[in-house]
Amino acid sequence: MKRFVGLDPSTKTGFVAMNEQGNVLRQKDLQGVGNVDPKRMESLIQEIMDHIQPEDVVCIESPAMGAQGQGVGFMWGLAYGIRGALFRRGIKFHDVAPTALKKFCDASRHRFDADGKKLDGKAAVAQGVYEHWGYSHSSNNVIDAYVLAQIAYALTLNDYELMAGDYKAYQYEVVKTVLKPAADKKAEKAAANKKKKEKAAAKAVSELTGKKPRTRSQKPADAVLF
Repeated sequence: MKRFVGLDPSTKTGFVAMNEQGNVLRQKDLQGVGNVDPKRMESLIQEIMDHIQPEDVVCIESPAMGAQGQGVGFMWGLAYGIRGALFRRGIKFHDVAPTALKKFCDASRHRFDADGKKLDGKAAVAQGVYEHWGYSHSSNNVIDAYVLAQIAYALTLNDYELMAGDYKAYQYEVVKTVLKPAADKKAEKAAANKKKKEKAAAKAVSELTGKKPRTRSQKPADAVLF
């Protein structure tokens, strides 16, 4: 039986396995043994792999780029450790950026509670997931894993099936982004970085000269003849 698995790597890794009918077969937090590495990390990776089956379609949330803090080293180590273990088992997996996960359940837009207070990221995802699929769980990690399992299922559908399945435009965009070849993603990232550097350089020049840099859409003023 083919399953669609979502993994949200963390000290408590969210795990969800779903079937083709959308029924959740397994949902839990995995945390390994103890709190001292490398035992904790290695036992957690092993526990994750014990829950993976050969025919699973797996989606893993990527570590947030630019994340800082004491636990960042563990998160990146765990991320590569899981991917290496899946690779050795010959199990294909798909990386899903945190922004794509939020977009798939429409949590990237501003959401508010009953008192009108803006929800934080995790609460927004939980609300979006409940609105889309009627799913809830006490663990935010498991909720993220559920979204990833839904993405894993959507990745197996063709365009006609996505349209017939009433997927939203933003969900379709996530599917296409996740399936995009790594080389294309790398080229797009390089282009974005180049544009960012050019913008920063132009800003620095304008601050030095006191002149606002001219955009491509602006034309130089007509010359005045005396």
